[in-house]
Amino acid sequence: MKRRLLLCLLATAATCARAADPQPKTAEEILRIVRLSYALQNHKMTGVLRDDATGRTEPLTLNMEKQVMRFLFTNPGQIIHLDLNTEPATLYEVKSGGTVVVPPSKYDEYIRGMTLNYLDLSLKFLYWPRPQLLGEKRVSLQKCWLVRVMNPSKEGPYYAVDIYVNQESGGAQKMEAYDRASKKVKYFEVTKIHKITGPDGKKAASLKEMKIETYNPFNGERKGRTYMTMDPPVQK
Repeated sequence: MKRRLLLCLLATAATCARAADPQPKTAEEILRIVRLSYALQNHKMTGVLRDDATGRTEPLTLNMEKQVMRFLFTNPGQIIHLDLNTEPATLYEVKSGGTVVVPPSKYDEYIRGMTLNYLDLSLKFLYWPRPQLLGEKRVSLQKCWLVRVMNPSKEGPYYAVDIYVNQESGGAQKMEAYDRASKKVKYFEVTKIHKITGPDGKKAASLKEMKIETYNPFNGERKGRTYMTMDPPVQK
C-alpha cells in the first residue's frame, strides 16, 4: 500500500507514516493513529520560529528518537522534551538542577515569546477522553476527519480542541482551540510542505511551514501569529 510521510501538527510537528486506509475510523482510533505517528519518528530537523509582527526569529532544532521529541533552543539555551513512551505523553524541561516535569500551571505560558505554549508541545489534548468524530472536512483540498476533544479538567488554556486529521497521512492538518466560553483562542495549520523521498525510497512530504495564531476571545481579533519553518528532515 502507498505510504507517505507528513510532518504532523500541534503545537510543534513530527513526520507521520501510515498506510492509506479508506475505512471509517472511530474518534479514538483516529487519535491513536496521530499519536503513533509522532512516536515512530527517527530523524532530526532544524528551523526557526518567526514572529509575524516583529520579524524576530528563534532558531530551533527538533530531534526525534526512541519515542522522544527534543526541542532545542539557543541564546539562551533551552531544552524541552516530550516522552511519548508514557500515556499520556510527559513533557519535561531541562533546568540547571536537572530535568523536571512541566506542571499544568505552566501550560498557558508562551515559549520564547512566541504564540506556542507548553500545552501545545505537551500534546495532552490527543489523550483527552471521549473524543467525538464530527464528520469529514476538507483543508487545503485534503480530505480530513474532524475530531473534537474536551478538556476533562480545568488545567490549561483550552476547553475544547477541534483536530482535522488528514485521511491519507494520519497527521493533523489543522487544529482550532477554544476556551470555556466556546471562543476561539488558538489556530494551527500546515501551510507548506517539502516533497522528499522517504527512507524506503517512496515519495513523501514533510513540514516546511506551519502557521500558529492566537485570538482575543472577547472580540475575535487575532493577537499574534508565529510561523514555524523547518528544513527537510535528516534521517538517522
